[in-house]
Amino acid sequence: SVMEMGSEEEKWEKLDAEFDHFVVDMKPFVLRLPHRSERQRCALWIRKLCEPSGTGAGLMGRKNRNLYAKLLLHMLKRGTLEGPFTHRPEPGTLKTLPSYMSIYFDEPNPARAKGSSPERLPDWVMGELGTSEPRTSESWRLSSGEDNTLVLSSTDAHREEFTEKLPIQSHSVSPTYREDGQNITPKICEVHSKKSPVCLDDSDIEARLNSWNLGIENPRYLRQKPLPVSLMTPKFSLRKSSSLHDDHFLSRMHEKELDMKAKMMEAKFHEEKLKLQQKHDADVQKILERKNNEIEEMKNLYKKKQSETEECIRMLEKKVQTLIRDCQVIRETKENQITELKKICEQSAESLNNDWEKKLHSAVAEMEKEKFELQKQHTENIQELLEDTNVRLNKMESEYMVQTQSTNHMVKELEARVQQLTGEAENSHLQKQKLLNEKLELERCYQITCNELQEVKARRNILHKEKDHLINDYEQNMKLLQTKYDADMNLLKQEHALSASKASGKIEELEQNICQLKQQLQESELQRKQQLKDQEKKFQMEKNNLKHSYEKKVHELQSELEKEKEEAQRKNHKFEEVLKEKEEQLTHVTEVQRLQAQQANAALEEFKQQVEANSEKVYAEMKEQMEKVEADLTRSKSLREKQSKEFLWQLEEVKQRYEQQIVELKLEHEQERTHLLQQHNAEKDSLVRDHEREIENLEKQLRSANMEHENQIQEFKKRDAQVITDMETQVHKLREELINVNSQRKQQLVELGLLREEEKQRAARDHETAVCKLKAESEKMKMELKKAHAAETEMTLEKASSRLKQIEKEYTQKLSRSSQIIAELQTTISSLKEESSRQQLAAERRLQDVIQKFEDEKKQLIRDNDRAIKALQDELESRSNQVRSAEKKLQYKELESQEQITYIRQEYETKFKGLMPASLRQELEDTISSLKSQVNFLQKRASILQEELTACQGRR
Repeated sequence: SVMEMGSEEEKWEKLDAEFDHFVVDMKPFVLRLPHRSERQRCALWIRKLCEPSGTGAGLMGRKNRNLYAKLLLHMLKRGTLEGPFTHRPEPGTLKTLPSYMSIYFDEPNPARAKGSSPERLPDWVMGELGTSEPRTSESWRLSSGEDNTLVLSSTDAHREEFTEKLPIQSHSVSPTYREDGQNITPKICEVHSKKSPVCLDDSDIEARLNSWNLGIENPRYLRQKPLPVSLMTPKFSLRKSSSLHDDHFLSRMHEKELDMKAKMMEAKFHEEKLKLQQKHDADVQKILERKNNEIEEMKNLYKKKQSETEECIRMLEKKVQTLIRDCQVIRETKENQITELKKICEQSAESLNNDWEKKLHSAVAEMEKEKFELQKQHTENIQELLEDTNVRLNKMESEYMVQTQSTNHMVKELEARVQQLTGEAENSHLQKQKLLNEKLELERCYQITCNELQEVKARRNILHKEKDHLINDYEQNMKLLQTKYDADMNLLKQEHALSASKASGKIEELEQNICQLKQQLQESELQRKQQLKDQEKKFQMEKNNLKHSYEKKVHELQSELEKEKEEAQRKNHKFEEVLKEKEEQLTHVTEVQRLQAQQANAALEEFKQQVEANSEKVYAEMKEQMEKVEADLTRSKSLREKQSKEFLWQLEEVKQRYEQQIVELKLEHEQERTHLLQQHNAEKDSLVRDHEREIENLEKQLRSANMEHENQIQEFKKRDAQVITDMETQVHKLREELINVNSQRKQQLVELGLLREEEKQRAARDHETAVCKLKAESEKMKMELKKAHAAETEMTLEKASSRLKQIEKEYTQKLSRSSQIIAELQTTISSLKEESSRQQLAAERRLQDVIQKFEDEKKQLIRDNDRAIKALQDELESRSNQVRSAEKKLQYKELESQEQITYIRQEYETKFKGLMPASLRQELEDTISSLKSQVNFLQKRASILQEELTACQGRR
């Protein structure tokens, strides 16, 4: 328990020292704030942090206080106060900071201010601090005993380690010492212990900030004694022999230098790791911002498209409403015209009846005066008039029959036109179904491409795993070789003192053997280089031949496609000309036109089927060619893998031959090298895992965005389908209304004809009855006239002849007037028929315009959907390219780390050259240079293979 209490107190002291450090660093930034209100708010927050009641006791309270202090310092360095520091602190204990506030600490900070004394502040700050301003009623209390703290981030931990290792540099405050060694500590607690409200000035703020070493000019982090930097020195058991004393001293010096360099390299490596982490975080944030911006742009685009479609729907609804209104207006005008015609017919009938009555009365008056002979002539004239009227009535009936036949012909033509329109609507419906089928096929192709992308990604992962496995095998082989070499090195060191005199002869023999082996090696290397060059030339030749054949095939296919397109266009032109001729013939023969239209539709469908079959054949041939090319590529890959395996096997044989020469490497550097390799592998694995996690997160975001876009597209499709159905129902309703209007018009015409026939029959009956009455009355009057007027026959004959002439003139005038009225009525009827036909044609044209506009809008929507799908595919390709570039960067960094390790090895070997004889040094240098050349050659070949792989993936 005592130990635990001691450890807790040590933690408290560390947290208090850190808090003191933060408060001292805050001073210059608070004084530089431009507004007095911000300076006062910062002072209130610092007072709150220094109070024990505000921060809370214990280790967690101190951590929370240090979190607040660190956040405030970070924001002051940035120059913008955000988060909780925009308002004054609330009473009571501090709330725990949320986890997302740690984002502020990851941002790169600007350089700290080197000086904190008020002499280095700007002039305007000095001027403001010098003037006396209205004082606030806030009190300042600074308690140096209480503390607050936050969870240290990685950069802070690194800073603490660095301050422990290196001598501490204070950039904020330098402590003032007395001559006797004691620290001067101003007593602020006595000044601020009073709880009465004290008015604050800027000058008071400056005074308190000058005493902000938390009541101590020498804070805790400056009082801590720096740990002495101790170097790791391996202990060797020294022999008592005086001959080996100098060697041991030299080895100790070398080991000390190596330890120093290793520690410096570790520090540099740690700094580079931190920089890389910061760069990686910044890149990830940039990528996330860019993706968010792209998603927002896509949302805005889809919103704009939605608004445009809604506006189009509104315009179509308005057009439909205007068409309905026009139809209503046309109906009303037709009804008014029919009523007017009825009124005109009734008026003409009444006028005719009145004329006949007048004629009868005049005839009766004249017949009373005429004689028997004159009455005979009168009866003859009346009979002639009756015959003329019958002839004219027959003419009128024949003309009416001709008009009814013409109207029936027009009705038949209109019915044929309606049937044509229904056929065109069915054709449009079939085209719509074909477009839907094509859209489904495109979606299937998109899914197939997505599956292929996933397969390519799986292949890439498998290749990476194989590469890692090969690297691990190579590293294990190197480790085994070095262990063997170290063991043999120890044996040689033990035997070196005994076999110094015998070594000269053996060395000469070995030098001769080595020269022979070098010659053999050079010959074998030359042979291998020639073989590799020949294989590369063959591969390039095969590659070029494949490219030429593939390009020729592609050109041939393109030419065939263009020819087929031209033939299709020619056939289309021919069919259009045939259709025009048939439309000209349609005016004469309707039944023949229907048969020809059916034949033309059948021929068009057959032609479309042929074109689709030809395109499917072309696509099948293209797919077969692509599969052949992929098979050739896989064969070439297998051949390259076999060649690489043979080359590795030869390398292993060479290594086994020269194991005796590599035995003279050192055992002392094995532990350091393995330790560095383990660290590097662990860091590399962590970086790879982080990168994979980020890639998975980005892929999840992409999938979610794609799902949202697909859902939006489906919603738009549903809306468009609903709009299409509504428009189709409206078109059907309008057609039904047109048919009803035509049927009503036919019925009204038939009723008018019946009314005319009835009126004619009535007039004939009235005429016959009047003639019969006149005959009876004339017979009576004859007898009376014979008896009464025998003497006045001559006078009456003269008067009758003159009156007869006048009556004939009047009747001829009345007949001409009636014929004129009949002609006017016929012209009005024909004009009304023409107007009705024009209105029907205008309505049909409007319907056709509406249908064409609807089809154009539908095509535009399909094009927009295709463009959106293409844009998504482009984004997928760009993101796959980004993933490939990131993999290339990773490989480049791995190569750089390997080069650094080889450079360190070279330095170590150069340092240990003094312990080895000159002949062994030269041999080892030659072997190392040969191995380096082989490694460089392998690296170049691997990079060439990687480039070819990426090129093949890009072509796919």
